[in-house]
Amino acid sequence: MSNSQTLSANKPVIALTLGDAAGIGPELIARLLSQPGITEAANIVLLGDAWLWQQGQLTAKQTIATQAVTSLAEVRNRADTRLPAFLATDTIQPAQVQRSQAQAACGAAVLQVLNLCMDGAKRGEVDAICFAPLNKQAMKLGGLKHEDELHHFAEYLGVTGYFCEFNTLGDLWTARVSSHIPLKDAAAMLSKERIVDATRLIYASLKASGNASPKVAVAAFNPHGGDGGVCGREEIDIIEPAVAELRAGGVPVDGPFPADTIFLKAQAGQYQAIVTMYHDQGQIAIKLMGFSKGVTVQGGLPVPITTPAHGTAYDIAGQGVADVNATLNAFRIAQRMGAARLQAAA
Repeated sequence: MSNSQTLSANKPVIALTLGDAAGIGPELIARLLSQPGITEAANIVLLGDAWLWQQGQLTAKQTIATQAVTSLAEVRNRADTRLPAFLATDTIQPAQVQRSQAQAACGAAVLQVLNLCMDGAKRGEVDAICFAPLNKQAMKLGGLKHEDELHHFAEYLGVTGYFCEFNTLGDLWTARVSSHIPLKDAAAMLSKERIVDATRLIYASLKASGNASPKVAVAAFNPHGGDGGVCGREEIDIIEPAVAELRAGGVPVDGPFPADTIFLKAQAGQYQAIVTMYHDQGQIAIKLMGFSKGVTVQGGLPVPITTPAHGTAYDIAGQGVADVNATLNAFRIAQRMGAARLQAAA
């Protein structure tokens, strides 16, 4: 193996996808790959239909040179990774896409490309995956059998342990004990075990992303943290015992804190992670703090998978005005976690 191939093999292979064909994903990936220095720390392979990639470049007003490959197996030992690799797929035709609408064909295409990426990860050909925004309605129309993509990933990859979504904004990460379920069902999902698992997972994942000593805060479930039990006993009966168990196990964690003040502590730098009890408890705060910068990390999977926290933005698709910052941040997290995974496997 030449010196250039050795250097290439030491870079994590990051698989990128174009996302929903009717949304802003293709233009975001074109904008991402136009950023200076983007290939310096990663061996990038883009998977997608050639016509859609061309459309994304035209919308973003960018021309991105790539190196064609015919399989993911070719990517790791490329002699020159200054150009992203491009693995062309055949998942959807232009006539099947109505811009700015959720469609079965778009959802099915997204699933097919993501499965190709995960197949590569299972074979050791991909170290991390970063996907452009998708649409859950389109994916369900196109064959998704689960409540969200995370549960599809977990089943496809054979995960049997705890997994959950993380949302990140800069140095702050959030986890949630329940996710894409009706709010009326959130209380039934609370348990000491789930809180312990979510906290341990986000703590370990933050360390894997490069934070050597993160500190974690746990949110309360009820208004005012339950007010000593008069406004709910979940804090006393479930959350406080979980925090005590975590501390006894060596995890640096505090709480439960009322959800309407916990993010003030994080903004002040006291905590790098917050474990929330249900979806909107953390999502509202994170998106208000930085909607165009947030990232979703799929936690608990055997391969790092990241995506911008925003959606397909059908209302602005094709206008060339989509903000690339969240996609860039998602890529950077995938690169760091992929590098850690590659090093651990060495």
